[in-house]
Amino acid sequence: MSKYRLPTPGSMKSEKSPKPLMGGNCLSTGSIALICAGICLLVFLRALSCGFVNIDDPFVVIRNPDIKNLDLNLLYRAFIDPQDLWIPLAWLSLALDHAFWGLNPAGYHLTGILLHSVNTGLVVLIAARMFQGQGDRDKGRCIYPFMLLLAGLLWGLHPLRVESVVWVSERKDVLNGFFTFTAVLSYLRYVERRGSGASAQSFYLLSLALFACSLMSKSVTVVLPLMLLVLDRYPLGRLQREQAGALVVEKLPFLALSVVSAVLTIYFASHNSMLVAPETFPLLKRLIVSGNAIIEYLRLILLPVGIIHLYLIPSSLPLSYYIKAVFAVVLILFALKSVTKHPRFSFSLLLFLLPLLPVLAFFQNGGQAFAARYTYLPSVSIAIVTASLIGAGLQAVAGSATASRLAASAAVLAVVSYAGVSYSLTGTWKNTATLWSRYIEVRPMGSAYYFRSCYYKETGEYSAAARDLSVSIAMAENAGMTEVFKLYALRGDAYLRGGSYGEAVQDFSSAIALAPRPAFYYYRGLAREALGDRDAEQDIKQAAGEVGPIEWYVEPVVK
Repeated sequence: MSKYRLPTPGSMKSEKSPKPLMGGNCLSTGSIALICAGICLLVFLRALSCGFVNIDDPFVVIRNPDIKNLDLNLLYRAFIDPQDLWIPLAWLSLALDHAFWGLNPAGYHLTGILLHSVNTGLVVLIAARMFQGQGDRDKGRCIYPFMLLLAGLLWGLHPLRVESVVWVSERKDVLNGFFTFTAVLSYLRYVERRGSGASAQSFYLLSLALFACSLMSKSVTVVLPLMLLVLDRYPLGRLQREQAGALVVEKLPFLALSVVSAVLTIYFASHNSMLVAPETFPLLKRLIVSGNAIIEYLRLILLPVGIIHLYLIPSSLPLSYYIKAVFAVVLILFALKSVTKHPRFSFSLLLFLLPLLPVLAFFQNGGQAFAARYTYLPSVSIAIVTASLIGAGLQAVAGSATASRLAASAAVLAVVSYAGVSYSLTGTWKNTATLWSRYIEVRPMGSAYYFRSCYYKETGEYSAAARDLSVSIAMAENAGMTEVFKLYALRGDAYLRGGSYGEAVQDFSSAIALAPRPAFYYYRGLAREALGDRDAEQDIKQAAGEVGPIEWYVEPVVK
């Protein structure tokens, strides 16, 4: 059996300090962490040229009065009376950015890039603890540091990271990642030093404090106590039958924080009507959507093709959802059955599934079926195990220079391709138009044209807005949308603002025929007045003082 693998259960029972991690003249673990962080920084620097987008950013940053001042009101709104999810540290982070940068998006993006780069380095340090002791056995061939480098870059540069890093409203992802990774590292240090006195307890308390901060950044880490138990079993080898009770007790303070965070999150989500009601989204449908999401996440991790920022639940679930749900159940059952025979596979899958649990359809709070940003924590175990498998492959072909070079080149090619795709995807977040254009390229949906038209209207590109609305109208009529009159009125408004008065009259007439609202008469009257039509005054009188404005849906809200 190859020696380049995660340790087997029991191999880390010793409470003694670990041996030096590196051998020969290879790079140190800290140097590898810095290299990975620097590479991620360079790849994602393109985000500095990106702006805000009309998905949550207007609500979270641009028009959010709560982050405009660093005062007691901010603390009250963040901790006591949030207008959204209970994520006080995320709100404070954005407030600090606003204090330094105002509404300059480059500053917000810089913070996100730096946090993600640091997180990538932290993943390398976590991987080093998982590969404990293997550096000494490397004998100068530097396969071990190559594994660490791969673990960091496979995670940090993966195209699924783009949404979490570049979308300003997702600051909570990278902030939560920082506190979660440092909490895990502190816990691992506690395990290493357990039995050595106050030093170990200090790391335990530090881990607990960092865990609390992670929950205040994003409550997805409520599952961390279970994840720590998984680590206790593999690769730490602490969780044996006779020790189970003591280790559960050890996790009780973490569990208490999880319960408090879960209660607060559910309370404020319910108070703000964010959770989807059970009667509108039954349990069976939630199970099918969750199973489909698990398989889609794995697919996107292995083959990051066609990544977009919004995957909506279809009104009628297709057969593929049911098939993938069955595959997900089979995969989970196989993992549970293979705990003893294939611990690396089983426990890495558990560490992938646990942080996904809070964002699956069981706790649905929007229309999304799954989302790239939800893979920020779950992908870590996949990246680390993949790196260990590649290391095992390199060791297996160590006697053949050609095979070793081919294997290493394939791994490097994967990392380079990830970097290229991530760089390209970052560019799609330049502004709202480029973001929805990417969406239309992959999945040409009527609402995507609609949301892009909102951006064009706000930037004064009325002809472009009208063109997008024309496509949206055609798709809406084809789908039998009952409120298509709103789209006619919106396109009429675009024509009116752009000086195409005849087309504006036609669209408002179509809207009136479907829904004779007073404001529609008023704006048709303005268009007729511009054309010199004598009936303009009659339309304006018909409006009876209802002058609008024609409502443009500013941004789709995605949680």
